[in-house]
Amino acid sequence: MQELEEMWQKVLTKMQNFVSAITFDLWIAKLEPIEIKDDETLILWAPSTLAKNQILKNNINQLTECIHEVFGEYIHFEILDKDEKEKYLASTKPAEELAKPAIIADRAQFNPKYTFNNFVVGKSNQFCYAAAHAVAENPGTKFNPLFIYSGVGLGKTHLMHAIGNYLTEFSPNLNIKFVTCEKFMNEYIESLGVTEGGKEKAVFEFREKYRNVDVLMIDDIQFIANKNATKEEFFHTFNDLYQNNKQIIITSDRSPSEIDVEDRLKTRFSCGLIQDMQIPDFETRMAILKKKAQIERFYLDDEVLNFIAEKPFTNIREMEGALSKVFFFATLMGKKTANMDDAREAFKEDIIEKQERITPENIINIVCEYFGITQNEITGKKKSKEIVEPRMIAIYLIDDLLDIPLVTIGKIFGGRDHTTIMHSRDKIGDQIKKDNKMSAIINDLKSKIGKNN
Repeated sequence: MQELEEMWQKVLTKMQNFVSAITFDLWIAKLEPIEIKDDETLILWAPSTLAKNQILKNNINQLTECIHEVFGEYIHFEILDKDEKEKYLASTKPAEELAKPAIIADRAQFNPKYTFNNFVVGKSNQFCYAAAHAVAENPGTKFNPLFIYSGVGLGKTHLMHAIGNYLTEFSPNLNIKFVTCEKFMNEYIESLGVTEGGKEKAVFEFREKYRNVDVLMIDDIQFIANKNATKEEFFHTFNDLYQNNKQIIITSDRSPSEIDVEDRLKTRFSCGLIQDMQIPDFETRMAILKKKAQIERFYLDDEVLNFIAEKPFTNIREMEGALSKVFFFATLMGKKTANMDDAREAFKEDIIEKQERITPENIINIVCEYFGITQNEITGKKKSKEIVEPRMIAIYLIDDLLDIPLVTIGKIFGGRDHTTIMHSRDKIGDQIKKDNKMSAIINDLKSKIGKNN
């Protein structure tokens, strides 16, 4: 082997006379000899398919001449890229030598707290979870690319890290790269900003970094919009990986159709599987809170968990932050378990002023007067449209203005369960966004409630 290395160095020395310094540094110098097969074929390794194709296209004649001068005219040569090298070695090396992985996956990229085991699955995310798990088990064969989108704080990044943690444990030989879109963009811009003499090399090294992987994970791809140079580079990176059956996983805060990119890139995003994650329902929020409390060793009454889960949080991070806040107030008082007193203390800045000025009875009376119905009708069992809509509006206003538990609101309205109350609240909330008439009614009622207190 030492003799082969010495002879190869002579080939490299001769090649420097035939090609430019940049070409030599970028392509030729990176070639490595593996062995001379059957005394007639020199096997060389190029670090990427791009490098191999560049040499075969532009430097084949010079390289042939230099190899013949050093090894003799009878010697042929063959250049292998990374995948071809692995297959070649697999057919020639002893089994015990092949057992050692060529690449050890970088675990530091992934948060060890984010795994499939501690991801709470519910109706809002079950399909995303199933798709992510399938990709982790068989990267590059199922759902490629996998595109997951949702609002902020609903679990996209958790799933990305869960995939990464799974792969590093069960497929440690894979080359995995996890990066935010912003970092990808900044690194590409930096490579373009290198002085002219080293620019070609810097761009080549950037491309090698992201195209010579088995799994590429890009978080928050929506930031690529309006970044024309980065979009072009990512398009070619995507194509290179996809054509070589390498797994691509992408997250975004919006669907591909809503991202400001060219149709050709939207088409690439859509050629695999697209899944969206919704705001979790009450049962899933409860499960998430219980899991969070278990992991962080928070001890709370179930009533407190219900109180937090009932609040209309728009994302999981806010909800988990509320949980931490309640437990923090409990620990300040020297308690090991948080109860409703601690929950009210934690949120008193948000609700105390409202509770001092406004009561559920005030709101119900004003709504009844506004719609010309009685208190018995609005809290009773009648289900006619003339009664149901005012009832839902009163429920919405009580929840919005007072932030009292849904269970308590249910008792006020004839013992209705909290899911019925939640449905009424959410239905009016949705109507306000879509229906100008409903929005005007709510604003009018809020104004009357304010003037009467």
